[in-house]
Amino acid sequence: MLIAVLAVILPAGAARAADTIPAEGKPLLGAVLEWGEDTAAGFTDRLGASPALFGHDIALPFRGSEEENIRGFLEQSGMQGAHAMLTVKPSIALEQVTAEAAASFAAEVRKLTANFKGEVLIRFAPDMNASWVEWGQQPAAYRSAFRAVAEAFEDTGGRTSMVWEPYLGTGYPFDRNRNAPAPGSEGFALLDSNRDDAWNGSDAAYAPYYPGDDAVDWVGLTAFHDDTAGGAPVNTVPRPNELQEMLTTSGGENFYGTYAAGKDKPFVLQTAAFYSPASGGASDLDIKAGWWDQVLSTATSTDFAKTAAVVWDERTSTRDTGVASIDWLLTGNPAVAAAARDRLETSSMVTGPVTQVAAGSGYVRANTLTGAAAWTVGAALLILLVALWQVPRRVNTATAWSYTDPSKRDSRVDLLRGMAIVFVVVNHLGMTSLFQLLTQEAVGFVSGAELFVLFSGIVVGMVYGPRVNADFGTVVDLTSRRAGKLYVTALAVLIGVFLISLVPVFQTDALTTFVDQGTGGAGHNGAGRTYDLYAGMGSLFQFPVPPQVLPAILLLQFGPWQFNVMGLYVVLLLVSPLILAALNRGKAVWVLAGTLAVYAVGAVTRFRILPSQFEDSFPLLVWQVLFVVGLVAGFHRQRIVSWLTDHTWVVGVCTGAAFAFAFLSWGNPYLANGFDVRLAIIPDTVYRSMYDLFFGRTYLAPGRLLNVLVLVVAAYAFLTAYWKPVARALGWFLIPLGRATLYVFIIHVVLIAVIANIPALRQGDIWINTAAYALVLGLLWVMVRTRFLFRIIPT
Repeated sequence: MLIAVLAVILPAGAARAADTIPAEGKPLLGAVLEWGEDTAAGFTDRLGASPALFGHDIALPFRGSEEENIRGFLEQSGMQGAHAMLTVKPSIALEQVTAEAAASFAAEVRKLTANFKGEVLIRFAPDMNASWVEWGQQPAAYRSAFRAVAEAFEDTGGRTSMVWEPYLGTGYPFDRNRNAPAPGSEGFALLDSNRDDAWNGSDAAYAPYYPGDDAVDWVGLTAFHDDTAGGAPVNTVPRPNELQEMLTTSGGENFYGTYAAGKDKPFVLQTAAFYSPASGGASDLDIKAGWWDQVLSTATSTDFAKTAAVVWDERTSTRDTGVASIDWLLTGNPAVAAAARDRLETSSMVTGPVTQVAAGSGYVRANTLTGAAAWTVGAALLILLVALWQVPRRVNTATAWSYTDPSKRDSRVDLLRGMAIVFVVVNHLGMTSLFQLLTQEAVGFVSGAELFVLFSGIVVGMVYGPRVNADFGTVVDLTSRRAGKLYVTALAVLIGVFLISLVPVFQTDALTTFVDQGTGGAGHNGAGRTYDLYAGMGSLFQFPVPPQVLPAILLLQFGPWQFNVMGLYVVLLLVSPLILAALNRGKAVWVLAGTLAVYAVGAVTRFRILPSQFEDSFPLLVWQVLFVVGLVAGFHRQRIVSWLTDHTWVVGVCTGAAFAFAFLSWGNPYLANGFDVRLAIIPDTVYRSMYDLFFGRTYLAPGRLLNVLVLVVAAYAFLTAYWKPVARALGWFLIPLGRATLYVFIIHVVLIAVIANIPALRQGDIWINTAAYALVLGLLWVMVRTRFLFRIIPT
């Protein structure tokens, strides 16, 4: 997701250090936008204030795939008479931001901004004192990296200024980043600012990370009105003087007094106010108008005269594992926007434009189809749907393409399972490639995870269903044995990854941490938070071992996020004999009613039965519905297929719905890479609201659940009619993988670790990564075909 930061700042002058600052009491206005249909002009129209600075995230090292978007961003900024702020997010370890790497990056930025008329702020690795960013809480490495980048930009010349911006220190050191320096190191000595041999809340939250007066041109602070402390959403009205206290007393330091006034640096405040529409409490207007009043009064006060700019985060996000939608928007609600505009007009805040307004016809985001072009794609889909439906009926040769496999095993299911596991592998490896154009919700609001769980249930119903009547005890024994084997496998993966992570030369962050990219939630701004999935497990080597550690291991509370669905599968496999017994007694309707009721309870209450890690991503009460529906479908497969054959109109409705869902999903503002295409058929804000309400993933919103079911019906019908050409084209590859999905799922964890240690595959080169994906998938296919370690690893 591309993030634009819209702010009004004062020109920094030709030198790196800002030699012209706003008049005291007249700071400049700004806001953060979600890049997409929402533009500077759109924000201006809603608020009634002209934009004066845009910002854009940029990776270090620079990725060639970003060039087109950044050029477009600069073009739009110039047309608004605005400055530019580039938020630099390192995609490599801070230790690797050497003078050479920084010089290469600065040269690329200089080339991109050569014709840009405004100033360029370089906001390097913000929130570096927080635990949830990958570069967080590594003071020595951060200082060195910041200085290297600052020196590189000074050497390249141009109108650039370096911005140092930590996060509000309240609650510091938060959860502590797993890469934070160990006691006895240089970095730890910096963290232990009071020299008491401990790193805790009594230590300074900002000083350890300050790179030095000669490297920093602007200082900033990220400070939100948010009383949730990262927990359950709660809407509250700002307390009197809340912002002033943040700027002067948080983190054991007076941030404004020390770094802005004390060092004579321009100060930029980045802020917003928390509001969750579904969480009750205070209203959107009361919260944001109250906070906006504090922001304006504080920023224009003579007590904070060094305030040079205020940046409002004009975005949306999610909380509670992607469930609770959070609206940070100042202009999303017309009443809030009107109140903000009225207050702004009576303040001394300065609005733009602040540079020469560049001529142009208007920037259109790359890879976005609008208007007639977008609806032409919809028409093409409709024509394709009609053609697929009519060809088997009207073309004689097509009648020979249908599925005729006489064996009991259904190869159509195996092929679809193979497709699902390929989706899972591609998305979990996480490399930017052409494969993501097919796997990241390209066939609707569906990911590989939903298909994986559904088909797991179908296979259990097909394999064990016929045996439950004659020998229920054997079914219980077999499913229990398999669940036990999978549980042991999950423990082995959990412990194995932990042990490997202890090897200093081996990079395992891809498995031991989870970075919230925000890409699944309708293009929400990625929070960039990093979660340590093995937090506390290091105490296993203490004596005595803390009593909570071993139970946490046995309950699978640790482990790679790419593997945590295995815990869900173990639990569902254990209860499957009871469901099969009910189906054997003709209670299918009761089983479906029961699973839907449990799903509804889980979706509404979000109650967790187990403390296991899989409950974060695959809540048991909710995700059981896919497995149980699959179990019913597998148990009654022949009857269902026969019924659908006699009621082809149902297949037609499902196929039409699947095509409609796919078309709608292509409107997602999030683009997987530079080759992805978006259909701008719905405004971004409307799309995000629709996505959160109907297609959220974690708690399987109703629209997503329906999408999964109609897609499977449509895909199964398509394979039935077009089996022979599809099998010749893809079956040779997908069917073997589909018949060994658990094996592939386990092996792919090893491959994730291997890829994480190949630097060339982490640079975002689409073509190299696409070739790597082809090699990985080919390797998995060969391993399956040769039955490599089949006697040890479950299939």
